[in-house]
Amino acid sequence: METTSTPTHCPYCALQCGMNLSPTPEGGVEVTERVDFPVNRGALCGKGRTAPAVLSSGVRLTSPLVRSGGTLVPATWDEALDRIAGELGAIRAVHGPDALGVFGGGGLTNEKAYTLGKFARVVLGTSQIDYNGRFCMSSAAAGGIKAFGLDRGLPFPLEDIPKTGCVILVGSNLAETMPPALRFFTELRENGGTLIVVDPRRTRTAEQADLHLMPRPGTDLALALGLLHLVVAEGRVDEEYVRERTSGWEEARAAAMAHWPEHVERITGVSVPQLREAVRMFCEPEAAMVLTARGPEQQSKGTDTVGAWINLCLATGRAGRPLSGYGCLTGQGNGQGGREHGQKADQLPGYRKLDDPAARRHVAEVWGVDPDSLPGPGRSAYELLDALGTDIRSLLLMASNPVVSAPRAAHIEERLKSLDFLAVCDVVLSETAALADVVLPVTQWAEETGTMTSLEGRVLLRQRAITPPEGVRSDLEVMHELAARLGVEKGFPTDPEEVFEELRRASAGGPADYSGITYRRLVEENGVFWPCPAPATPTTPTAPTASAVDDDGEDAGLDVFPEDPARDEAGPAQPGAVLPGTVHPGTPRLFLDRFATDDGRARFVPVSHRPAAEEPDEEYPVFLTTGRVVAQYQSGAQTRRVDELNAAAPGPFVELHPRLAARLGAAEGDPLAVVSRRGRAVAPARITTGIRPDTVFMPFHWPGEGRANTLTNPALDPTSRMPEFKVCAVRVEAVER
Repeated sequence: METTSTPTHCPYCALQCGMNLSPTPEGGVEVTERVDFPVNRGALCGKGRTAPAVLSSGVRLTSPLVRSGGTLVPATWDEALDRIAGELGAIRAVHGPDALGVFGGGGLTNEKAYTLGKFARVVLGTSQIDYNGRFCMSSAAAGGIKAFGLDRGLPFPLEDIPKTGCVILVGSNLAETMPPALRFFTELRENGGTLIVVDPRRTRTAEQADLHLMPRPGTDLALALGLLHLVVAEGRVDEEYVRERTSGWEEARAAAMAHWPEHVERITGVSVPQLREAVRMFCEPEAAMVLTARGPEQQSKGTDTVGAWINLCLATGRAGRPLSGYGCLTGQGNGQGGREHGQKADQLPGYRKLDDPAARRHVAEVWGVDPDSLPGPGRSAYELLDALGTDIRSLLLMASNPVVSAPRAAHIEERLKSLDFLAVCDVVLSETAALADVVLPVTQWAEETGTMTSLEGRVLLRQRAITPPEGVRSDLEVMHELAARLGVEKGFPTDPEEVFEELRRASAGGPADYSGITYRRLVEENGVFWPCPAPATPTTPTAPTASAVDDDGEDAGLDVFPEDPARDEAGPAQPGAVLPGTVHPGTPRLFLDRFATDDGRARFVPVSHRPAAEEPDEEYPVFLTTGRVVAQYQSGAQTRRVDELNAAAPGPFVELHPRLAARLGAAEGDPLAVVSRRGRAVAPARITTGIRPDTVFMPFHWPGEGRANTLTNPALDPTSRMPEFKVCAVRVEAVER
């Protein structure tokens, strides 16, 4: 038996914690410490420690399944692939390529996400592709593009957090969602810095804060504007920074001044003294940060909310400076890389814009196709799912479980059932896979090699540690076989490193430039931060030439590196240039010299508060907000199959304040019905003073009658197309036992 361990990364969240996999006498693997990776230094949460449990053949799929007579039955790979190709080809012949939908996942490696986008556009010819990462940080991405010209979750490494003076953490319970990251904030406080947490619940994270602000759900935008108002009123604006490094301040200032403290207190429920204390704590240190997560982002005004927090950073000179900045805590394992390389409705690899002619020419040349053959932008994730069974007649779905994770989930479940044909590639028989006509069993994290991009923008290599079970194939093999059956014999390799080499060429010159990254570098350097352009040669450009945008349509710009010190008589080298014969080191910290806009200045965006799409009323008098618990992950499709995790978090619950419980006559553990305009969910009561009396909380990991997303509102942000997961109006009713 081999005794060597394989260095790799956790399959779950965007921390991508380092771990080693070591063989066991029984033929499996166990997780052991990997202290050399700087993000977690060997520490892991329960999900990471127990990740090998899902590798067991007892809990995962090991044979293709094909629906016959209303039942999924085992089939050969040829039977399953022939069925998928035949159905897709027949539907396309009758209804056209846009009748074929493709839905990806934020857990796919960069290689698979890249290939899925290429497969949709080159093989199927459809514009109807998006992925569940749209539900993760699309609002933060759109806000970052508007302000900075570029989106990367964190524009600095996590190691900078303990060295700053103050962090405002908005809508993140990372003590449960990313436990190993909590140490950065613990070290921040040990170093004399302060932590402000904004959350309507007193979470495990909020318990660590020096100041906890508990706004009403859906009022984070007003809160940020109120803080900016006080920054102006108290003379705390960094006038020199605003003058030299930004544009648009006067309009943003005027918008903020309409949100005076007493007005903001009435909207948010956060007192004026707390507002003033937050401003003092944030402005007094030399450096400070704002970090947002799903709380403010998963709203129908999420992009504007992110913009308001960025405006606070800009007005106080807290962006593009050492140990300062705005960042987003990406949730899904490859939520960052997944949207950079083409599985998003409006993008091509390298974070290029799909409707940009120069971007289309560049990528089409790499792919060996006519640029005019590439379809234009398609629907966003929820809009795509909502259209299933209408003009979208079939769906190929990889690594997602929208029956549990989509807003208005009961409706989406019905849309999936209305399809002419549904094919799902997954590790387990998820609730969505159970509805499929064909299910393909695919390899998992430990059984395949591929790259992931963490929330820091650090590209990492997950290495294959074990051989997959007989009967299981990789997603790359699936797309290779389907492409061949649909008439495209070349261009879909199955070797992940070969795919990555093509991805490097496709991303070259784009904002998310991976062209200087190789598998060898990823092993030797413990990851490389993008952008990382390839070395220049006398016959190749020395700087990017294409531009990119995100959902908001703003030019993303390209000057994201600190300016190269090399000079010659012709003038300065272009930002981002790599001199011939040199290797670019990667870019851990963005924007230190200039922002990625045409003029190098960050842009203030004037925003104003507006209510949530659905506010409480007489019929639905309570706010519902949703989130995660430490022992489960996303839709729970994998973690709900691990005994240890189920013992810690066996099912859904309704968290509510004692005052609300008293009005309902409910005791701890009593069943409660939570009812919205979209449906009804039932779960036991969990009574705590750590939540606002006007708010209830439900975790969203479970299907069935306790499915939280039965209730959530699909109202979309007009820019990011993010659904409003984090706030809707409900009523709560006691249920007889």
